[in-house]
Amino acid sequence: MPHIILVMVLFGVDLDNTLIYSYRHEIGEKKRCVEKYGGKDASFMTDRTWELLREVSRKILVVPVTARSVEQYERVDLGMGRFPYALTCNGGVLLTDGREETGWYEEWLERIRESRGELEKAEKIMESDPCRCFEVRKVRELFLFTKSGDIGASVNRLRERMDGSLAEVFGSGGKVYVMPKELTKGNALLRLRGRLKAETVMAAGDSALDIPMLRCADAAIAPAGLEVGRTEGRFMGVGSEELFSEGMLERVLQLLSAGWAS
Repeated sequence: MPHIILVMVLFGVDLDNTLIYSYRHEIGEKKRCVEKYGGKDASFMTDRTWELLREVSRKILVVPVTARSVEQYERVDLGMGRFPYALTCNGGVLLTDGREETGWYEEWLERIRESRGELEKAEKIMESDPCRCFEVRKVRELFLFTKSGDIGASVNRLRERMDGSLAEVFGSGGKVYVMPKELTKGNALLRLRGRLKAETVMAAGDSALDIPMLRCADAAIAPAGLEVGRTEGRFMGVGSEELFSEGMLERVLQLLSAGWAS
């Protein structure tokens, strides 16, 4: 039985373009490689982000929440040790001290059972999409993704043919995702909150996949241009003049210093 950490503040934070950035993204010279793929540097984190994240981690429980598969997540090494908990596969797989919790995953498979037919339909639509420029991948029987040369066209094509009450379509960072309606970062974070009996939840993310997590948090931080909509508590936007990873973590520390979660 995995150990349970009782926490006052749980901070669910996205990875890509929230804490770390692809080698294609200009983030300045003061940075460190945090992911290698195929022997090459794939992702980076600024030195300032690393320092801020280390300070935040000393104060509250940081939980990465990512659509990355377990294998993709484990390629990332932030250089500050393993996080006690991580939600991968859009929340469908929970890692506790680096180990998968079978019961968590099996419960998600059951919860998305009604959406499986829509995933099968989506897979066929994606396979025949003339804009597709990558293979269609089914991640742990939980969701689908591919890449497209025309994200808008691919997303619209799927939405026109699918039952939106069972599955949702997202376009993010050149990728197209089809997710069961139930499988959201928000639902996963709330489920973990209940398990850990966390008094307060903070969340940060930069894309449409993160919006359910931002909406259910007591405090949410996102790029100022992201249409988050209603949040349960406090929302803070980070303007484009700041690197999001740094501005976001600075706001987390501001909230904590102000005694927001006390």
